Amino acid sequence: MTDIDKASLSDKSLEKIISRHFLDLFIRIGLLGFLVVYCYQIFKPLIGMMLWSIILAVAFYPLQAAIVRKWRIRPGWAATLLVSAIIVGVLVPVTLLTVSFADSTTAFIHQVHAGSFQIPEPNPSVATWPLVGQGLFSLWSSAHDDMGGLLTELAPKIGPITKQILGYAASATSTILKFVVSLVLAGIWMAYAEASHASAKAIARRIAGPESGDGLVKLSTTTIRAIAQGVIGIACIQALLLGAGFFSVGIPAAGVLALLTLVLGIVQIPALLIALPAIIYVFSTNPSTPIALVFTAYTLLAGSVDNVLKPLLLGRGVDAPMPVILLGALGGLAAGGIIGLFLGPVMLALGYQLFTAWVRQGQSEN
Repeated sequence: MTDIDKASLSDKSLEKIISRHFLDLFIRIGLLGFLVVYCYQIFKPLIGMMLWSIILAVAFYPLQAAIVRKWRIRPGWAATLLVSAIIVGVLVPVTLLTVSFADSTTAFIHQVHAGSFQIPEPNPSVATWPLVGQGLFSLWSSAHDDMGGLLTELAPKIGPITKQILGYAASATSTILKFVVSLVLAGIWMAYAEASHASAKAIARRIAGPESGDGLVKLSTTTIRAIAQGVIGIACIQALLLGAGFFSVGIPAAGVLALLTLVLGIVQIPALLIALPAIIYVFSTNPSTPIALVFTAYTLLAGSVDNVLKPLLLGRGVDAPMPVILLGALGGLAAGGIIGLFLGPVMLALGYQLFTAWVRQGQSEN
């Protein structure tokens, strides 16, 4: 056999080895891709709850650690006690508000479609209010007289909006169940906080390298606590307080107003935009002046509670720009419904903080 034949034979063997190598690589990548896609399809319905449970665990862990230190009990018992207290003290009122929101929204939509919705007739005393009394009384009276015809005329245009609102109302029960499941999962993560924290550091070091991994975990933790406690937590407290006031005086659609208060609080808009019209409504429809005065004092106090709580909670963390929180709330609501309203601001603020940290790191290296 000549040298040329030997060279040709070796080239063919090399080609065969390379072809076999690429075939093996192609099969491995295909199987890995199939596994990733299939696992994603299985996990996709649970992504929102899992992310929200992690956010709740990170946000509530300092409180759970304080319970462990003060009462000297195991982390698992402390997490169980904390989750139970949150379910009783927070989720029960939230469930009542959610049920009220669903009932009042459904009734309102049916009245709109039937053309039977009517604004209550204003109290004649409204006309005696200084500066705005006469104009407000006229506007209110016109709306009371013509609201049925106006809603009938606008019904085709607001049809898509009402369908979406009905969808939110119908999903209220499932949203509450998702919150309960997320809270229970958060209790599990808090019970095994040390192992969870070590796993998070290991993943971060694998992604960002040994030097930047710990900083990535710290930044993520700080951002989640700042937004979850300083934005969403305060908005929930304010919505619960104002919603309780709306219920106590019998304001129509109190659940809807409480939800609007929650949305405004998350997007950093003053809740007084909801509180002040409620105060005007109570003064103009409630025959008891002392009740109206007590409601006014309570509502103004509850509407201003964010001014006291924000410096205590949000000031200790990373302050994300308001447009980021606004876009996260609106985008999360559009993409994931009510639970997306809470999840969106946290995730978008976290992404914003990680991106800006990456940019600053590149500038410092240059």
